[in-house]
Amino acid sequence: MSFVPVAAILAALIFLPATPPGPVGGPVIRTEDVTRFFVVYDAAGGHPNAQQLQRDYLDKGSDGLHDFAKLRNITGARIADNLAMHPGVYEQARRCAAVLPQARRRELAALHRLRDVYPAAKFPPITVAIGRGKPAGVGSPVHGVMIGLEALCGVTYFDANLEDRFVHAIFHEYIHVQQVRALVDDEHPTVLEASLIEGAAEFMTELIAGGVSERGVWTKAAGREKEIEAAFIPDEDKKDVSAWLYNGTVDRPGDLGYWVGYRIVKAYYEHARDKRRAIREILEMNDPKAFLAKSGWHPGMKLGPAALPKPS
Repeated sequence: MSFVPVAAILAALIFLPATPPGPVGGPVIRTEDVTRFFVVYDAAGGHPNAQQLQRDYLDKGSDGLHDFAKLRNITGARIADNLAMHPGVYEQARRCAAVLPQARRRELAALHRLRDVYPAAKFPPITVAIGRGKPAGVGSPVHGVMIGLEALCGVTYFDANLEDRFVHAIFHEYIHVQQVRALVDDEHPTVLEASLIEGAAEFMTELIAGGVSERGVWTKAAGREKEIEAAFIPDEDKKDVSAWLYNGTVDRPGDLGYWVGYRIVKAYYEHARDKRRAIREILEMNDPKAFLAKSGWHPGMKLGPAALPKPS
């Protein structure tokens, strides 16, 4: 088994202040959970059991990992099951760690731009950890940002460039941190609500960080704007979001709601005279129906490229 010294790669990324600084000095990016996982993994010859993973990895983990585990039902048993079924995913995660230093530098530059266009931005810690194969990322106004290294590395329809993939996925989740908690953490959103929350994160990621997180969805939807968006309208008030969101697999893009929501948000931005105000309204949206009505969006409409406001 080949060995890449992941601990050495990650050591430079660990910051320990109790209060997360703003983008000038941070935010805090915690990666010690990845280091701990591979210590446990290597000690067991690549086959740690559920008890070892629970006791020596999860239980000793960071607060961010504990939140991640609680939110997404990550246990030693579930990691062990996924490792047994998909061992290559975890070796691939070790190799992916090599892109983290440069991705961090790019992430901080993007967060500087976010702070400029949205001074009220919050900058909680980012936790990079190893999970049970999914999800790739979670962003919440309450819990901050959590990234599953092995899951993000394993999705084939995200950016082919791993550095781009990390920058865009982390920034997407960071936008969720800025959004209204009642919508982001709503366990039973409508199709429209969920699509606008995710679409706003994709639009802001493209606008500020240079690309979207789910590139494969854009490829799948290209040229089918009117067909897809016309089908979206009768479903927008449904509580069953499975036809539009959170339905992709590792190898197949789903999430067409991300794309429709992005197009609605982009239309809103395009029609706004004051772009800085539009950014604030996008991030602080609390009435999806009113936002949709104001956007001027309609199925199949043509949208041009969006540009950031000039620096203040």
